[in-house]
Amino acid sequence: MSTIAIFGAGAMGEAVIAGLTQAGGHDIVIVEPREERAAELVERYGVTSSDVAGAADADTVLLVVKPHDVAGLLGQLRHHLSSDALVISLAAGVTTDALEGGLADGQPVARVMPNTPALIGQGMAAVSPGRHATAEHVARAREVLGACGEVVEVPEKQQDAVTALSGSGPAYLFYVADALIEGGVLQGLPRETARDLAVQTLYGAAAMLKETGEHPAVLRERVSSPAGTTMAGLRELDLAGVRAALVSAVAAATERSRELGRG
Repeated sequence: MSTIAIFGAGAMGEAVIAGLTQAGGHDIVIVEPREERAAELVERYGVTSSDVAGAADADTVLLVVKPHDVAGLLGQLRHHLSSDALVISLAAGVTTDALEGGLADGQPVARVMPNTPALIGQGMAAVSPGRHATAEHVARAREVLGACGEVVEVPEKQQDAVTALSGSGPAYLFYVADALIEGGVLQGLPRETARDLAVQTLYGAAAMLKETGEHPAVLRERVSSPAGTTMAGLRELDLAGVRAALVSAVAAATERSRELGRG
């Protein structure tokens, strides 16, 4: 049975803990400075709470902390890890070069961008291995992250775009959902009804995209009858520049991720 040490027990840290405990097959150690929070997760999931030295026996170490906390944590970890322990960072913008630079020479690392649907086991994570990570290490990272949803491997140069698309993407869709609900209320629907309609519509549309494998444009055309209601609505979206705004949002978030990495 492998040992996984998880540093950070915020919402994303708990999502990983929940997924791994449900999957089974791992001893999980959490390192969380907030004693009450650590005790809460020990009680809820049956994991073990420890300090930095508790990572000494870990096969895999997950850093689920803020980007500005990573460097200091690496300095504490470098003298405690076995040479084959895989260090996986979920911190936005932190490069594999930065991870490797803060650890012992030859330490295998991987950079990962998750997203918040991991909290319900429906996450999307992208993993990029460092220079010393083998195929076995990548497989290990995919197994760990797969407990919270789906995983793809991407070249590290694409991680900023991944951050902007799938990392930030849930917020864009929540924004759209909120607007749809307000539109329904403006047209006389009760707010609760408008919410139910909007949420299930987004959920069903996403399921269709995933299950059919069709291009979004193809599915959109099937809903859009000539001179119909959908075409009238789509015209307003085009006039308002919604499509271009979403493309620009991904571009802006990508640049911000690059800035975080440089910082």
